[in-house]
Amino acid sequence: MSGIVDVPAIDATDVARRYGSSWVLRGVTLRVAPGEVVGLLGANGTGKSTFLRIVATLVRPHAGVLRVVGHDVRTAPARARDAVGYLAHMPGLYDDLTVRENLLFAAAMLDRRPQDADAALVRVGLGRAAEQRVRALSSGMQRRVAIARLVLRRPRVVLLDEPYSNLDASGIDLVNALIGEWTEAGVAALIVLHELAPAAGVLDRTVTIVDGRLAPNATDHQRHGGAMLRVTG
Repeated sequence: MSGIVDVPAIDATDVARRYGSSWVLRGVTLRVAPGEVVGLLGANGTGKSTFLRIVATLVRPHAGVLRVVGHDVRTAPARARDAVGYLAHMPGLYDDLTVRENLLFAAAMLDRRPQDADAALVRVGLGRAAEQRVRALSSGMQRRVAIARLVLRRPRVVLLDEPYSNLDASGIDLVNALIGEWTEAGVAALIVLHELAPAAGVLDRTVTIVDGRLAPNATDHQRHGGAMLRVTG
């Protein structure tokens, strides 16, 4: 994680989103540098997952500006989306397909080779489970399949929504090892966390959402890669 930061991986200014008449996000300003790992904290319902979904271009902000590696999520959503790898809280797998079939489908959508899918399965420790149907897997193993699919994307920004959920100690170690590999390659990571402990060794800093905004005490000045970052609520 070295070098001069030119374009932030995530650059959000006063991002807001409502559902019906209720504002979930009320103005979030956050900058994440390439190669930086930021934990996003907050109580249930404060907008953490909604913010990740906006960065992933799955929903649009109703106010504010958000750029992913320089691409505006409103005006250039496809370019922003191409840069992002998103691990949702739910794995989103095809239950009736085998583990390998799920990965082969993802590989085809991403223009990857079948051997890339096999390598991703081995990387997450599922090589021997490749022919099992997803519906027969434990929730932890399903989580690993979703992580393998993320490995296939080769993203510039990784968005992880409670990535340690349902994982045992070896699964937690796997996630942290992958985060380390990604950030060494300059990939930024924004992680929604319910508990800090599993991610403590990989986080550069944390910010907290309270009532749809970053908490006032989330203001943070940190030197990262030669550039001064600032987070404001």
